[in-house]
Amino acid sequence: MKKDIYVVGAVIFKDNKVLCAQRGTEKSLPLLWEFPGGKIEKGEKPEEALKREIQEEMHCSIEIGENIEHTVHEYDFGIVHLTTYHCKLVEGEPVLTEHSAIKWLAPDELHTLEWAPADIPAIGKIAKVYA
Repeated sequence: MKKDIYVVGAVIFKDNKVLCAQRGTEKSLPLLWEFPGGKIEKGEKPEEALKREIQEEMHCSIEIGENIEHTVHEYDFGIVHLTTYHCKLVEGEPVLTEHSAIKWLAPDELHTLEWAPADIPAIGKIAKVYA
């Protein structure tokens, strides 16, 4: 039986562009693009996990808004339950610590990258709602 993995992703907006992060080569799904975030730890609320992960991974602070999408995707390593949130950068600029690259793209440009499968449903919604 595969493990359920609960994760959160930040759809960070700045100047009408969205932050896209490319996974590192040592991680699962190497070099695919994702919305930054990470695992929800035991006893944590999703929003708390997201603020913590962005602070740890990108050394910046975000304000969390509405839930954009919830996706369940089965990978070979487990079943990922991803919830993405509309976020705003409130302090600092994202720094590369765990990702290979970052880009700021307009909502209607997101489809030009090769995304991790669990992130794809959110991309369609963002392009429709925020473009």
